[in-house]
Amino acid sequence: MAAERATRQRIEARLDRAVADNRFTIAVVFPVVGAALLLASATGLLDPPLRYNPYLILFGTVIMRLPLVAGLAPLYDRRAALGTGVLVAYAFGIELVGVVTGWPYGAFEYTIELGPMLFGAVPLGLPVFFLPLVFNSYLLCLLVLGDTANRRAVRLVAVICTVLLVDVVLDPGAVAIGFWSYSGGVFYGVPASNYLGWVLSATVSVFVLDYSFDRTRLRERLETCAFMLDDLVSFVVLWGTINAVFGNWIPVGIALVLAGGLIGTERFDVAGIGASDLWSG
Repeated sequence: MAAERATRQRIEARLDRAVADNRFTIAVVFPVVGAALLLASATGLLDPPLRYNPYLILFGTVIMRLPLVAGLAPLYDRRAALGTGVLVAYAFGIELVGVVTGWPYGAFEYTIELGPMLFGAVPLGLPVFFLPLVFNSYLLCLLVLGDTANRRAVRLVAVICTVLLVDVVLDPGAVAIGFWSYSGGVFYGVPASNYLGWVLSATVSVFVLDYSFDRTRLRERLETCAFMLDDLVSFVVLWGTINAVFGNWIPVGIALVLAGGLIGTERFDVAGIGASDLWSG
């Protein structure tokens, strides 16, 4: 057991260093390049195999998720693994139900393949897209609220609101570039039912994450791991840019609100990240 623990700690330390030494590349360069490729695909400037290449999209997404993975890695035990497994199962289940029945997010379909598809309907890489949305919202609320987040009612409402803000940025941008489409929608092509569906998913996620992780350890890790929310930085850069190009100004404004939350917690210092990278390089 001691040898296994030491090996795990070495791997976690190497992952921490790799992410810390490449923060600017991961949190800024990858989303900027990703936005450019997606916009070029949406406007017909790219031809196959680069146009909406699902494996390129999945690769870029995985890279941008590395800060979250590295940040959470030391906190993982059997309970955390079980909780994550439950959320993965929930994500696939609710998405399959949504595609088939239109509940709870509204009638929608994927209009491009985001990697291999489960039953030809849902991306196998769905957890890479779904889990960070709720994880980052949960972590940001813990960081911003501090001791106030110890009250479940406050924590639940705060995370639901944050998840909704994140999706207000994500869905209009995803619809604009052709990731998926809804059968009608009053908000940049997105129906109100989509956001009601996210209230359900956020509620489920809060209860599962409360069970899975020790909040004291989570907050300690958040305070000591500078890059732990860099995945949310890359999200703001990527989808804020895409929404701005399409003139989706409300989502752009919400992206700036999220950026403000990150700035307030000293997690969105792009200049500082860049200087750190140049120094370490």
